[in-house]
Amino acid sequence: MNQQLSLFSHENFSRLEILLEQKNLGTFKDSLKSPIHRWFKYPAGYSYRFVEFFLELNNFNEKSYILDPFVGTGTTNIVAKKMGINSVGIEAHPFVYWVANIKCFWEYNLKELKNKIQSLISQLENIRPYPGFHALEEFPELVHKCFSASNLWYLKCIRDTIENFPVTQEERDFFKLALTDTLRTASSAGSGWPYIAPSKYHEKNERPAFEVFSKTLHAMYNDICQVRLYPSKQVKTQILLQDARCDYPLVSESIDLVITSPPYLNNYDYADRTRLEMYFFALANSWGDITRQIRDKLIIAATTQVSRGQFADDPLCPQLKDIDITLYQDLSKKVNSLNAVRLKKGGKKNYDLMVAGYFNDMLSVLIQIHRVLKPGTNFVLMLGDSAPYGVHIPTEEYLGRLGIAIGFNNFCIYPIRKRGEKWKHNPQRHKIPLKESILILKKG
Repeated sequence: MNQQLSLFSHENFSRLEILLEQKNLGTFKDSLKSPIHRWFKYPAGYSYRFVEFFLELNNFNEKSYILDPFVGTGTTNIVAKKMGINSVGIEAHPFVYWVANIKCFWEYNLKELKNKIQSLISQLENIRPYPGFHALEEFPELVHKCFSASNLWYLKCIRDTIENFPVTQEERDFFKLALTDTLRTASSAGSGWPYIAPSKYHEKNERPAFEVFSKTLHAMYNDICQVRLYPSKQVKTQILLQDARCDYPLVSESIDLVITSPPYLNNYDYADRTRLEMYFFALANSWGDITRQIRDKLIIAATTQVSRGQFADDPLCPQLKDIDITLYQDLSKKVNSLNAVRLKKGGKKNYDLMVAGYFNDMLSVLIQIHRVLKPGTNFVLMLGDSAPYGVHIPTEEYLGRLGIAIGFNNFCIYPIRKRGEKWKHNPQRHKIPLKESILILKKG
């Protein structure tokens, strides 16, 4: 507790404790009801209130810079822009990067945007009825499973009309994002995290595409009008399409705070999360396309990203062994245990390589973060531990120790909530209690 209090005044620590009592802090639920944040339902995100707390805590202004190396759909940048603070976001997933950029652009001519929305809706009201199967042959099987033929026809017509509509690129992207959000709302398939589920078990009532799109578009316009009421400050909001493991195009010791939520070691395939959207917009047509365009560029956090041929006999990187032999030995024991357990399992999933690859990758991220942070500032992470095949991986502790090994002064961990309780009656699931935590690394 003393180490924790050393990073906060008594008053601010009390504020943090109150914030931690909000059970949705590590989820996207708050953002589903908040202007701009709700434009794309991305359950991998976290609450915007988490970002607000740390920005208010530090009394930042228009000269300050914050960074999120796993910015996702832009939660951190949106909050920073609203509060008049410069921000940089890094995102390796090209579709999610596209979404984040649209959510961070508010500088529309509102009168023109309103007129073009009305004009687009009027044009779409004249869509002719579904003409037959051949009109939809371009779509992969997954897309057909998610919609009735007539509803998919309307979605296609909306997409094609937007592409040919006389608007600026920013306005076209605004309309396309409204259509993107429409897809899962209108679909009859279950669309929860992490995957689209076109099966009878997950089936829900399909909603008319045009009705959903029109409602979504007007709601987004109202959100823009609302955020434009905030006091205007000239700040930079930059999002980079880049691998978080690579060198950042940022000056050393130029960032006042890094705040993020990296991928969790839960074997969720973040690349697959947007497969429906990418198929619909003809950005990809197969699993292989998704792998080449996205999966191979993301930090390792799922067994779908690893194969035994891509790792040496010792899957942990030599640099980790060089900087902290004790941590290396602890991780090696976990990796070896997972390798032994997997051979006894039917699926023989490569959890051992997933874990090794994750910490190899996060070492590269931590090195970049330490370089760009100003002395005396913090790296704040929202993350969860995991227990693949019942082998517990204390992710927050290992990342804290890894941070110390590369030069951070100290770290503290604040548990937020228990995780995995909804699966406790599953006889095939491990019984290890999991949690979500805030990890704070301080640079001296």
